[in-house]
Formats: sequence, C-alpha cells, structure tokens
Amino acid sequence: MPDGNMSTVDAATKDNKMPANVFGPLPELYASPESAARLKLEAGGLPSWDLTPRQVCDLELLMNGGFSPLGGFLGEADYNGVVEEMRLADGTLWPMPVTLDVSQAFADKVAPGGDIALRDPEGVILAILSISDKWTPDKAREAEKVFGADDIAHPAVNYLHHKAGPVYLGGAITGIQQPVHYDFKARRDTPNELRAFFRKLGWRRIVAFQTRNPLHRAHQELTFRAAREAQANLLIHPVVGMTKPGDIDHFTRVRCYEAVLDQYPASTTALSLLNLAMRMGGPREAVWHGIIRRNHGCTHMIVGRDHAGPGKNSQGKNFYGPYDAQDLFRKHQDEIGVEMVDFKQMVYVQEKAQYEPRDEVAAGQTILDISGTELRRRLREGLDIPEWFSFPGVVAELRRTSPPRARQGFTLFFTGLSGSGKSTVANALMIKLMEMGGRPVTLLDGDLVRKHLSSELGFSKEHRDINIRRIGYVASEITKNGGIAICAPIAPYAATRRAVREEIEQFGAFVEVHVATSLEECEKRDRKGLYKLAREGKIKEFTGISDPYDVPEAPEVRLDTEGFDVDYCAQQVILKLENMGLIRA
Repeated sequence: MPDGNMSTVDAATKDNKMPANVFGPLPELYASPESAARLKLEAGGLPSWDLTPRQVCDLELLMNGGFSPLGGFLGEADYNGVVEEMRLADGTLWPMPVTLDVSQAFADKVAPGGDIALRDPEGVILAILSISDKWTPDKAREAEKVFGADDIAHPAVNYLHHKAGPVYLGGAITGIQQPVHYDFKARRDTPNELRAFFRKLGWRRIVAFQTRNPLHRAHQELTFRAAREAQANLLIHPVVGMTKPGDIDHFTRVRCYEAVLDQYPASTTALSLLNLAMRMGGPREAVWHGIIRRNHGCTHMIVGRDHAGPGKNSQGKNFYGPYDAQDLFRKHQDEIGVEMVDFKQMVYVQEKAQYEPRDEVAAGQTILDISGTELRRRLREGLDIPEWFSFPGVVAELRRTSPPRARQGFTLFFTGLSGSGKSTVANALMIKLMEMGGRPVTLLDGDLVRKHLSSELGFSKEHRDINIRRIGYVASEITKNGGIAICAPIAPYAATRRAVREEIEQFGAFVEVHVATSLEECEKRDRKGLYKLAREGKIKEFTGISDPYDVPEAPEVRLDTEGFDVDYCAQQVILKLENMGLIRA
C-alpha cells in the first residue's frame, strides 16, 4: 500500500476491513486530495486494469463505505469464508463475494505484493489496488453455495461462467476519485451524505424501500404502510447500477420515481439512487441489501416476496422460495443491524376502491390486479392501463420508452451450419421487411461482417466469439435506435449466442432463427468444396467437421430448408414476427 494515501481510512483497513458506525460518519477509502493528486501521477506507471461496469459499481461502494466493513476486494481466505459460511475470515457476516476478476493474461503479469491501477472504461484512474492474493476460484462451487445452483439460467451464474475473468485478485483499495456520473447528480448520495442528511432533518428511524422497478399505486400503499408500521421516515432507494437483464433502464425508472414523488409527503420521504450491481441472489442478496442500507443510515428495510429473485431455473421452477429471503434476513437481523419490515402483497379491492393486503381481503370481495407480465403485454400492444393500477405520469414515461412492439427495434439472429441457407433466407426476409416499410432494415451477413469488421480474425473459438460479439454489438445499436437487424453468421456456440441475446434484449426483441439443415444436405450444396477440404484436414476448425456446433435448444423459429423454397421459409419467419407483435399484417 502506498504511503500517505488514506487520511480518512481507519488503520483496520490493513486487514481489508473497516469498522461500521451506525450513527456517525463511515470511514471511506479515499486518499486525501493532496495524496490523490500525487498517487494519480504515480499510478500512471503501474499495470492497469480496465474495470467492467459491474466492477465500477463494486469499486464505488467499496470506496464510499457502502460495502463497509470491506476495505478492498476480498482476499482468498475472506472469499472462501463468504462462499461457504456467509462470513469473512474474522467471522463478520458478509453474504456476497465482492471480487476483482481479471483475465489470465493480465493475472500472469501481476503478483501479490504489487500495486495496480484500476481505471474506468474511459481510462480514468479511480483507485489503486494493493494485491494481497491471486487465485483461481472454483466457480461451480461459488455458484452452488452463493446462488443455490450451478445453473446458467441464473444471470449471476451465467455472468460467473461466461463474462467474469478466470482469476481473482484481492487486496486493499486506495481511492483516488469516485466514478463520474452525468445523470441525476442531485439524486446520487454516498452513505455519508445520506447519514448527514438524516442527522440534519432529525430522522432517527428510516425504512428503506429497495426496488429495481417503476413504482405503481400498490407500491405506494405498501411503502406508506411500511413507514407507519415502523414509525419511520421513508427512503426510496432504487438500484441504478446493474440489475436483471431485460429490466427497464434506470433512466426511465428514475423519471417514473420522480413522477410519483409528489404523492409522498416531502417532509417524511426522500429519494436517493444506489449504484449497486445486483446479483439477483435471493436470500443472500436480501441480507447484503440490509447491510448496505445500514451503511446508508437506515434502521429498517422492506424485504419483498421473492426478494431479488432471478425468476425460473432451467427446469422452469423458481430459484428461491417466496419467503426464503425473509427467513434468512430474520435469522441474521441482529447482526445486520437493520430491522426487517415484511413485504405485504397489496391488491386493489373493487368494492372498496382501495388497496389492501391480500390476506386481509374479506371473502366475496373482488380483487383486481395486473401482473408484471400483463403490464408488459399492455405496453407492448398499446392497451389501456387503468388508473387504479398506476399513476398517469408513470404510464406516460413507460409509454415513451416502451412503445407498442410493432414500433420497437428488434434483431433476427440466424444461426446454422455453413451452406444451410441462412444468408439466402435472410436476404429474402430483408426484402420482405423493406417492402412493408416503417423501420430501417440492416442485414449483417456473416461473410460481409468478416470482410468489413473482422478481417483480422481467424476461426479459433476465441476469434469466432469476438466476431459474433461484434455482430451482436452492432445489432444492439440498430435495435436500440428502432431499426431491424438481421444477422446471419454461423454462430456455433450456445454461450456466445446467449450473451448476444442478453445484450440485445436490453433494447428490444431477439428472435433466434435456427436454420436446421442437416450436415449431409449442407455438404451437397457446397459449391466451393469447403466441406471436402475440411474432411481432408486442409481447413482447420471447420464447424460441423472439426469444430462443434451447439444446436439451439429453444429458438423462436426453427426452419427446415430441405424440400421447401426460400419464399416459404421467409414467410414462416414473417408469421412468427406477426405472432410476437413485432410487425403488423
């Protein structure tokens, strides 16, 4: 650890931990302004790691005390304790690994005892990490213990296996500057800023409402009741870092929060944004959220039904039970230092024209409710959203960002063996969609992308992944801006296709089209003789011969081009798009 760099940090950070004080200011990991200026110059000569978006979120909460008592990224002993027992090596409760994952190539260049500079995606140095540990984790074990299953249907497990680097670095952090946020600056508060705010107003009991969704009338009633039950002021504390893939973007959500803020008494309610990268870890995540809210000065927290649940597993069942999070939180409540307020499912009672807890509704009364799925359907199809369900301002914001599906951008992603007919069907489909009009259509053919965007790449697995991710990035930009992207690469690997789907589904629909032409038929159609050369060993890493092809398990469309003409195949895709509401007949 460089000298003179942590004027605000307790000496306990030598063990990568900070003591937490529920009432007074929290220690932070930032160097003094004078030391920071010097360290920034010195850090220019250190090995640099460019942080991922998730790592930036984690680093910010490490530096500002949001992850107190952590003083850095977990070392191996703390990591093992957290994974196995939800405790740091010294016995302190901590449920979620906060680790710095890096590539093997970078890990080979650094060693314990050295320092590295941590930079944001723009190259700005945010902190120095003094490496204490370097190890290769058992990710399958981490998935099983932390998230309950080694199942890539869980977004955090998928991240663990397919996005996170293979090597972990641990060590103490010296903060140089906080990450820059250009949006909603007045709504972003550090733990110490919130604590100071509460002290200034004389708030002694504060109940936090954790959310990653827009607020509707049921949420308002829930938070009103929770504040009354706890006899506390209310902090609406939404997550604006990484949430579940497919969630509404935080820009829209914050505008929705601001649209309903006047429904709350200004003297008893505050709104602040939390730049947390959620893991959707259910029970463990609930405990984690409680510790984070304690650090932000809260005394109570609403724990929801299936709190931070990621949805269905690969077998179609929920990863966690509906009350598992509440049970685990209650078990550790004293250690967390935050009292749990049970989530009550609020429903609209037609006869009373008001919301009540479901378990308090008298027999024979009419319950009205709109699920999240139904809300998305109504937005997608431009249908009415009743005022008893949500606020006009919230609905207006949602309609701005989520127009009817037939006006949204989307991606058609063809995959199949070489010679399967992907490009031919994709070309026909492009023409049909252009004939319909309404949205720009772009064809990203595998061969053309190779020529113009990826000419330097070979056909190794690594290079194939890079090529497909490039295609996915371009398609995501087209989709985000309301266009139609038609992609026609081979895309042999399921994990890569899944990663592309996740990137695109942030902005619009992803329609996977598997052109399921048999290998035998593809060889018959091969005018260039590529299959023959591959079987002779003259072409290495050829999909279907010397390199595997992961057959899509559940594509939106599966086409059999043997015995069917191109026009018919293209029409099958058109019919599917109509069925999904992406185009109108």
